[in-house]
Amino acid sequence: MDEVLDAAEIVADSELEGAVVWLFRIVGILLVLAGVGAWLLTEAGLLWLPALAIAVGILLATVPQLLLEFAELFG
Repeated sequence: MDEVLDAAEIVADSELEGAVVWLFRIVGILLVLAGVGAWLLTEAGLLWLPALAIAVGILLATVPQLLLEFAELFG
């Protein structure tokens, strides 16, 4: 966990903070769309892979900004 916080602190110190956050947001949105598409276009009910893709996509869309803000506050 310390390595993740150190990496977040390095990104927060650099000028690429906004670009990294938006890259994670785009990947998260794509994962959510892929999960919803796979869930709607398959014949089975709730599949675990689309549900996992949606959950990871939501985390990727929200967590990077929060992680960088915490690194700035406590760093």
